[in-house]
Amino acid sequence: MTTRLLSLLLLTLVTACAQVKTTAPGVVGIDRPQSMAYPANKFNQQMTASYTQMMQGAAQKNRLNQNTAMTARVRNIAQRLIPHTAIFRSDAPNWAWEVNVITSNELNAFCAADGKIAFYSGIIERLKLTDDEIAAIMGHEISHALREHGRERASQQLGTQLGITLAGIAMGANTSQMNIAGDLSKYLYLLPNSREHETEADRMGVELAARAGYDPRAAISVWHKMQGIDSRQPPQFASTHPSHETRIADLEMYSSKVMFLYEEAKREKVGAR
Repeated sequence: MTTRLLSLLLLTLVTACAQVKTTAPGVVGIDRPQSMAYPANKFNQQMTASYTQMMQGAAQKNRLNQNTAMTARVRNIAQRLIPHTAIFRSDAPNWAWEVNVITSNELNAFCAADGKIAFYSGIIERLKLTDDEIAAIMGHEISHALREHGRERASQQLGTQLGITLAGIAMGANTSQMNIAGDLSKYLYLLPNSREHETEADRMGVELAARAGYDPRAAISVWHKMQGIDSRQPPQFASTHPSHETRIADLEMYSSKVMFLYEEAKREKVGAR
C-alpha cells in the first residue's frame, strides 16, 4: 500500500468521525463531546428493526407482556419519565416510544435507540424492585439512548479496528502482532470508554428519576441488591462496567446533587391535588 493511499484512508477515518454533543448537560453536567462515524438514521433503523424482531420472538414464545399488572406498572413509570427527557434532548419526548416486559429470569433491561424499552421480569421479581428502583434502572437505560451510546460504541469499534489495520499494514505487522494491538486497544481505549458511558447513564438517570418524582437514592439500593446477587466481577480495568463499589460511591454523590429536584417534584404533586 502506498504512503499516499494510506494517508488518504487515515484522513477518511478522521473526517468520518464527527464531533457532536447529543445532549444538554442537565444538573448533573454531562457535557462530553462524542465522536460519531455511523449515520444516526441508519443506526436507529437497525436498532428499531432488532427490537421489533426481539419482541416478535418473545410474543411467539408467549413471553411478551404476559403479566398485565407488571406491564402496566412499568409503562406507567415510563410515562412519568419520558416528558423529562426534554431536559437533555428537546426531540426525545416525541420519539416513537415503546415499553414492553419480557418474561425471563434474566437480570436485564434496556432502552434501544428511539425509545424502545424492554424490561425482563426477572430483574423486577428477583430484586423485588420498588417503583423508585424501577425508575432508577429505566432512567439509566433511557440515558444510554439519549446519549446515543450504542452509536458511539459502534463508531469507536469501527475507528479502532480500521486504525489498527491501517497501522499494521504500514508497519508490516503480522496477524499475531495485530491481534495484540487489538487487545491493547480494548483495555486502554474501548473498555474505559464503555465505563464512561455507564457513569454518564447513571448520573443522567438519577436526574430523570428525580424530576419525575422518584427518589434518586433508589439507584444506590439497586446496586446494593445487585452486589448481593452478582458478587463475582472481573477487575474494573477488564470490565465494561464500573465496579459495584465505584458505582455506588458515584451514585451517592450524584443522587444528593439532584435531591432538590425530587423535593420540588413532590411539592408540585401535592400542590396539584
